[in-house]
Amino acid sequence: MLLHLPTSLSEAQRCLAEGAVPVGGATLVWGLWQRDGFPEQAMSLRALSEANLIDRQALGGAVLLHQVDDRVPEVLHRAASTVGTGAVRRTATVGGNIVGSTLRCLLPAALVLDARATVLDSEGAYETDLGEVVAKRHVLLGLRWRDPLTSGYYKAPGEVGGPPPLVVATAVHAGNDGRRRLSVAVRDGYEVTSATADCHTGPELTLGALDRTVLASLPGPAREAVRREATRVLDRLADR
Repeated sequence: MLLHLPTSLSEAQRCLAEGAVPVGGATLVWGLWQRDGFPEQAMSLRALSEANLIDRQALGGAVLLHQVDDRVPEVLHRAASTVGTGAVRRTATVGGNIVGSTLRCLLPAALVLDARATVLDSEGAYETDLGEVVAKRHVLLGLRWRDPLTSGYYKAPGEVGGPPPLVVATAVHAGNDGRRRLSVAVRDGYEVTSATADCHTGPELTLGALDRTVLASLPGPAREAVRREATRVLDRLADR
């Protein structure tokens, strides 16, 4: 297998056009390749500067999970820090987790940040939403978002080999009109559900508004976790 390490977008675009298979840390596909055969060409973005950015409002798709630290909002930092084992986090990438993994541990965090994705195909780079990224399994160059006022992340205890643990991600954003909005995303099983509610009217009215969204269809334990985590992040905001 020939592994390409492009250093420019044009070079990466050419590799895709020539049939190279995108690969991050290969934590998800290595076993499949050993069983089914390796592709003739693969491409990693680890040498591409655009895919390795880390700052308060951006994260590159080639960034390793163990590199996601407190330079990014808490919800994203904590989401990355709970993926797999330390060995997995030292090889798995942001793009591989969101695009290649069925668990998509970072997706709830990215959703509550209202992140936009920059993706790459054989025609070039362009911006799109996370729904398209997941549905079409794009090559993820990176994510960008507006810094939230505060955020939080909860992951229930899980068993090795058991079902995916419940995840609740939360973030509060200030709109252009000064009104505050609470975003909540839940991974229950393999499904991710998200909703928003105005939170300038106080915690009880905010929780009531969340109960009238799609989150109301979640099982009882998940709804309880949503109310608890939403209350926690709103209390944190009030203490500032």
